[in-house]
Parts: sequence; C-alpha cells; structure tokens
Amino acid sequence: MIFPEFKWWIYMGQEPGQLVTINDELKFALLAKIDDRSASVGVVGLGYVGLPFAVEKAKAGFQVTGIDQNEVKAAQVNRGENYIRDVEDEELREVVKSGQLHAVSTFDTVSELDVLVIAVPTPLTHNLIPDLTYIESVARELATRIRPGQLISLESTTYPGTTEDVLLPMLEKSGLVANRDFFLAYSPERVDPGNRTFGTKNTNKVVGGVGPGSLEVAMHFYKAAILDVVPVSSTKTAELVKVFENTFRAVNIALVNELAMLCDRMDLDVWEALDAAFTKPFGIMPFYPGPGVGGHCIPLDPHYLEWKAKEYNFNTRFITLAGEINRKMPEFVATKAYRCLNTLGIAPSLAKVLVLGLSYKKDLDDDRESPAYDVIRNLWKEGVTVKYHDDYVPIATHPEFDLQSEPLTSDLLQDTDLVIITTSHTTVDYQFVVDHSRLVLDTRYATKNVARGKEKIIRL
Repeated sequence: MIFPEFKWWIYMGQEPGQLVTINDELKFALLAKIDDRSASVGVVGLGYVGLPFAVEKAKAGFQVTGIDQNEVKAAQVNRGENYIRDVEDEELREVVKSGQLHAVSTFDTVSELDVLVIAVPTPLTHNLIPDLTYIESVARELATRIRPGQLISLESTTYPGTTEDVLLPMLEKSGLVANRDFFLAYSPERVDPGNRTFGTKNTNKVVGGVGPGSLEVAMHFYKAAILDVVPVSSTKTAELVKVFENTFRAVNIALVNELAMLCDRMDLDVWEALDAAFTKPFGIMPFYPGPGVGGHCIPLDPHYLEWKAKEYNFNTRFITLAGEINRKMPEFVATKAYRCLNTLGIAPSLAKVLVLGLSYKKDLDDDRESPAYDVIRNLWKEGVTVKYHDDYVPIATHPEFDLQSEPLTSDLLQDTDLVIITTSHTTVDYQFVVDHSRLVLDTRYATKNVARGKEKIIRL
C-alpha cells in the first residue's frame, strides 16, 4: 500500500501552544509491518474482550502475545484450554499450536511488541464512581517499557476523556510523545457474550485517535482483522459512543421494567402487551423486562457518563432514573415472591424457594452483577431458604454466597414451595419445571410456550 507524503501539525500532548509533528518514518514503518503481518501484537487482559480479540488477530496472521497477570489464565491459554464461550475451542487450540498465540503473566516483553491493546476491567466503586485502577496499573507498567513506533489502543469501557486525560500523561512520563514517537487510540469493545451471529470480526469497530497519525495507524491495524471500521474525530468521541450505546439499552430496559411494575398494579400481563406492541413494523424496538440488569455493561457503563457529566454541572436525569428503576427490580421480584407464597399460605421464614438461573444472561456462564444474587439476598433477609440451579454456574462466585447448583430433579421441584425463573436458559425444560412445581414466578417469559399447568405460572 502506498501512502501520500504529508505532515500534520497539531496541538497535542505538550504544553499549551507547543507544536508536535507526526514522525512519518515511524508511522510508515508500522503501517508496513501491519500490512505484511510482521507486526507483533500484545493484548493486555485475557477476559471476555481480550481473549476473543487475541484469537481473531492470531487467525489474521499476526504474532500475538496475551498478557494477563493471572498466571492461571495465562497457563490455560498456553495449553489451548478455552474458558471463554465466545471463542471456539478448536480455533484457540489451532492458533496456540501454530505458535501464533501465546500468553505471559508479566510485562517484560512489551518493548518487543509493535501494537498493544488494553482490555482490562473498569469497575465502579460502591458510590458509582469510575475505578480506573486497572488502566492506571497497566499504564505504569507500559510507561517504563514502551519504545518509539508502537501503537497503544485502549478498549476498556470508560468515561469520555480517559485516554487523553489519564492514559496519555502517564505514558508520556516515558519521555516519548504521543502522535510523534508512539501512537495512541481508543476503540471501544463491542462484545455481546453468547451472540453467535456477531463476533469480533463482523462487528463494526469505532476508532478515535490522539491526533491524525494515531487515528491512521489504529484504523489500519483494526481493518486487518475486522470487516468494518468507523473513524471518529477524537478518543473522547469514541469513549462517548461506547457509554451511549449501553446507556441507550439501560434506559429502554428501565422503561419496560417500569411498565412491568405498572402492569402488576393494573393486573395486566406486560408480556402480552409487549408482544402486541412489537408487531409494529416501524417506530419501535423490542426491549424486555426482567429481575434487574447484569453483566459488566448495562449496570455500570451509564454511570461513567453520569459521573463525568457532573464535571460540567450537568445532571443526566434519564441515566440516573434508569439506574434507580433497574436497581429496584430484584426487590420488586422478591416482594412479588412473598405474595406468591401468601397464596399458598406460607410465611417467607418457612418457605423454600428455588432460583432458576444465576448467570445474568441466558446460555452464558457469566454471573457478573447478576440480579439473581440481589433477588437471593432480598429473600434471605426475610428468612427464606434458597437453593438455585444453573448448569452454567455450578458454584456461586459472589463473596456473600456459599451455594452450589442443585440438580434439577422432580424431587427438588416437589420439595420447593416456589420456583423463581431469573435466567431463561434454553437448556431447561420449562414444561418439566411447571409439571413438578407448586408455583412458578417467571421473570423472563421463559414459560411462554408451556402447554400444561398455566394456572401455576405467575409472570413478572
């Protein structure tokens, strides 16, 4: 590929008013290495985002080094043992066996790599304040090891300004200058765990760069393994895109959750109303209620934007309200469970309840921020004896819970006063559940196609 000879002059990464020149020699050298696949790639963080990306880049012909300080994960990767369902077992084994992918648990090889992609967690504190500990820790490690000519791209979800205000100054403590000596970009991950239609390769990738040289290099890198790459004018815009996408979902889920609570008061079936509403061929998009929201994205990401907005004396009322509604749902489910038990003449303190599904999403082994945990916590407060079943989550990983999944047998169901469906795994035979249960509280519309025993089903 031939690139035009040009120079950009921009204000970036220095004292106000100081000019920085793109180093065309470094840029063209890295672009050429990306083209011929001789560029070595490091992926920091081998979780739900990092491992699928590392495998995809290895499949595209790049030599990939996965960096994860969890030595167990690194060893699993090097043995070709898959722990992420969105990665095909055979694909992981093949790229490991061929030597295209290997993992390490230290940052010692950073200087040998041409591209570094950061995909580490960005949690919230208990006060809903962004916690950038992982990003800052990685930045400190990189700052002592980076060299001229490298591309560093952050993919972790965060608030607008993180790349330029937090990551950039930490990296420039190395003495190198972004967009001149190294290239810096932000490209938000767009991973939908369990989605068998859209994966890393065929999901559009948004990219923003710290300066035009960084954007050009990052675009080139991502295009090497992803079908469609969408450039935006800055890293701040790219960061905003990510938090908006998940805020959009959080607000709409809150809307249907609030509708579910209203329908409960009005003695109407929210699922019937939604099924009918979603037959409209225009002007509407399906969203569904549930026991709450889970995973890393929906419960957390909108609050990055909510927190950042306060810096501008701006209150994000939709985001705040959506969060409040969604966080109320586990308590609402528990309250409805007590009403169900009341119809059986059983006090909560004497009741036995089976929670069906602990992962936050169907057919997935991810229980991060799962609302099922909050449902259980609310039930425990009233003295309810709680068991759960979930083949995808055999052991509860939450620090407050010492529970293991129970086999879903007729004996277990018959010995239970109430079954609460909190995750609609397709591996569960819901007709079997209804047949052998006294009463079922369905928060996920999992019993939609059940033919017998409908009188035993109470829906959210």
